[in-house]
Amino acid sequence: MLLFGVIQIVLSQIPDIHDMAWLSIVAAIMSFSYAFIGLGLGFSKVVENENIQGSIRGVPTDTVAQKIWLILQAVGDIAFAYPYSIILLEIQDTMKSPPPENQTIKKASMGAILITTFFYLCCGCFGYAAFGNNTPGNLLTGFGFFEPFWLVDFANACVVLHLIGAYQIFSQPVFAFAERWFSGMFPNSGFMNNFYPFKIPLLPAFQLNPFRLCFRTAYVISTTGLGLVFPYFNEIIGVLGAIGFWPLAIYFPVKMYFVQRKIGAWTRNWVVLWIFSLVCLLVSIVALVGSVEGLISAKLK
Repeated sequence: MLLFGVIQIVLSQIPDIHDMAWLSIVAAIMSFSYAFIGLGLGFSKVVENENIQGSIRGVPTDTVAQKIWLILQAVGDIAFAYPYSIILLEIQDTMKSPPPENQTIKKASMGAILITTFFYLCCGCFGYAAFGNNTPGNLLTGFGFFEPFWLVDFANACVVLHLIGAYQIFSQPVFAFAERWFSGMFPNSGFMNNFYPFKIPLLPAFQLNPFRLCFRTAYVISTTGLGLVFPYFNEIIGVLGAIGFWPLAIYFPVKMYFVQRKIGAWTRNWVVLWIFSLVCLLVSIVALVGSVEGLISAKLK
């Protein structure tokens, strides 16, 4: 995890998301690679077992309360299932026209949703069928003692490379927002706005901004520290999904739709969308509560 943080400190100095096409392509290839491997290993494990593990009732618990907490945590995990919506506008901003960017992003979104859903369902179903109630949060860790070892190791290496690219894709909009805000707050500050040529042996020269270097490095150090303190896969995913789902994937898109289509107050569409938004808010709240409880329980074990 420390090595991952060091790599991110270096990659975080990439100026903005417009310069990250190559990293995004590598991350996508790695994602497809480990998804296919996980799906294939899950299927082969079911064939090897000659029966389907688990049950329709899911993981057994000692009390009803524990079952409810796990269900709420699972809702948070599901809310994190399609996080690309958070950076959809930033991705659209990198596209060239013609054709119009909104048409391209609509086709790309539909394709991404269908492909992602396919892999989620296949890996989830075959993973649970292979390991039953002992299915790990990270499916590939369940194959740690199964051959072929090299294939499992390769798949886990693909996961790491995918996460390296994904971290940058999701962090770049945060960097851009913070740098614009501080630059506007201190327009005469050389620390905020000046760029200096910098040359590293064997690499091309680039422009270095002191604030960018300090802020992005501090950001990566803080997120790496949190990852070291809370190394719990499912629980962290649930918390992040619950926090980001309603405001970024529901509330703001609904508000933008109202403005774009000039939806009047108390019309049928206005009422239906507000009910939808409030239901999603309730789901996010209960998912957050369940995920935080799971995080605290995991920490106290």
